[in-house]
Amino acid sequence: MDNIHFSLSLLTTLLLLLLLRSSTTLAQTPAPGPSGPTNITKILEKAGQFTTLIRLFQITQVGDQINTQLNNSNQGLTLFAPTDNAFSSLQAGTLNSLSDQQKVSLVQFHILPTFLSMSQFQTVSNPLRTQAGDSAAGEFPLNVTTASNQVNISTGVDDATVDNTIYTDGQLAVYQVDKVLLPLKIFGTPSPAAAPAPAAPKAAKKKSGSDDNPVAGGDSPADSSGGIGRAIHEGVGIIAVMLAITFNL
Repeated sequence: MDNIHFSLSLLTTLLLLLLLRSSTTLAQTPAPGPSGPTNITKILEKAGQFTTLIRLFQITQVGDQINTQLNNSNQGLTLFAPTDNAFSSLQAGTLNSLSDQQKVSLVQFHILPTFLSMSQFQTVSNPLRTQAGDSAAGEFPLNVTTASNQVNISTGVDDATVDNTIYTDGQLAVYQVDKVLLPLKIFGTPSPAAAPAPAAPKAAKKKSGSDDNPVAGGDSPADSSGGIGRAIHEGVGIIAVMLAITFNL
């Protein structure tokens, strides 16, 4: 019986020693490092429903530019990410009708060059400047308004709402929006083209002397008077000849 108790005590002691050793080993193991550099494509892939935006990032290479900027500087970024449904609501052929540069500008129009939390949208000054460039009227203006916890975005062409936060780490913020943000520079309704100036009336064709005369082909007044003078002169000559012949007889 004593042997049994001794064996149990020894087993218990060995188990305690093993547990202590395991705890010490775990404590000395370093914490896992970060999963890797920030990658906007992976963030969107993990969130799902952003296939079209990811494809645009790849075509325009804007995605690589975002990753490079985030991993090589302390500058923050804010991305408004339209869902696939948002792109599907565009008129058919909209994206295909854009030039390569317009596609770049469209994607950049969804990116703010600073990090903005949801609460900071309440104090920003409009219009916001995007990576697309000039925020002047008719170019790439982006205006934000807030109501309670809702953030609304207006481009001058369409209006969108921030649905939720996809990702935020203090340097990058990605917000899901329900519409593709369409900039005025590309999608704004052009002002009506100025109506062409009326053509100057054609100068009236100057009529010739025969046109001015009511009788086509007739002599002008000067020609008529000259003809009468000649007729009288000839008549006088004929009378003189007849008189001379008479007197000679």
